[in-house]
Amino acid sequence: MKTIKIEDALKLENTIFIDVRTEKEYLDDHILNAFNMPLFDNDEYSEIGTIYKKEGKNEAIDKGFEFVSPKLKSMYKVAREFSTKYDHIVIYCARGGMRSGSVANLLSSIGIDVYKLEGGYKSYRNYVLDYLRNIMDKKQFIVLHGLTGVGKTELLIELEKNNIDMVDLEYMARNTGSVFGFITYDEKPPSQKTFETRIFESLFFSKSDYLFIESESKRVGHVLVPNEIYEAIIRDGYHILIKCDIKDRVKRLCNDYIYNRDEKNIEALRECINTFRKRLGNKTVDEYLDLLNQGKYEELVKEFLVSYYDPLYMHSINQYKYNEIMKFKDIKVTTNQLISFHKTAEKGVKQC
Repeated sequence: MKTIKIEDALKLENTIFIDVRTEKEYLDDHILNAFNMPLFDNDEYSEIGTIYKKEGKNEAIDKGFEFVSPKLKSMYKVAREFSTKYDHIVIYCARGGMRSGSVANLLSSIGIDVYKLEGGYKSYRNYVLDYLRNIMDKKQFIVLHGLTGVGKTELLIELEKNNIDMVDLEYMARNTGSVFGFITYDEKPPSQKTFETRIFESLFFSKSDYLFIESESKRVGHVLVPNEIYEAIIRDGYHILIKCDIKDRVKRLCNDYIYNRDEKNIEALRECINTFRKRLGNKTVDEYLDLLNQGKYEELVKEFLVSYYDPLYMHSINQYKYNEIMKFKDIKVTTNQLISFHKTAEKGVKQC
């Protein structure tokens, strides 16, 4: 059976990782785009653990064989299919022990070329944490700042389409970082580990040492930006202020939160607005809810921006010295300006 270290496995071309841990372990976090082929389901794994503690190792192994035997044929078919599509298959479990070892041995013995990952997921997790602690000594963020609705995320997406490296923390967190942040995402928020893995992937596979990122607070939805990444966002370096007409900001936010959504989003908006009673008072909140009920969405959004969000964020915006201030009206024009800035930064010309 061949084994491989995580740093070497990540460098392999055309590779599939097969995660043989339980679905619960897999959902908490996993390597890259690993395929989950659990040796045991959640209940089976729990039962084996109980038997191991109460009766001993041999009894636990016996129960494990009982659970695994009916699954072997389907597992072989999956691995065989992957072997025709990928140059390398890497099997891993939690710590590189019995689960991944048994599967790797079995597949190797019947002619499927696989690696077993040394140290399993734990080695990957440690590698991710170490990488995030140190990588910003080598890489630099170009940080986009701006008031709510100016289109920072829209610009990041367009930059990615143009093969420019970027880190979209809001998408990774499945939250736009505000009280309303969860509304635009249908997916369940990720675990902290998964969030960190997504950041790692963006940085590890980036082609440039200069990556665009949106200015964020330490917390984005349910997760926290790792300290070293957050420090790299707020430190002196490359900062660009994006400005946009209030009319365009209102239209963009209405499209994101209302016009392109279903009726459930209106109810979610209503619930979110109600949470502002302590901050804005009952009178103001009732007025906002009345605008929502009347379908005066653009008037509602403008009121929220002018009266609440703009004053709230203006303080943080004024903290920075900006390399450039860009007016976002046409996405192609502004994207080209950002690409030009990126090229200049790579040459080391831009300085704060």
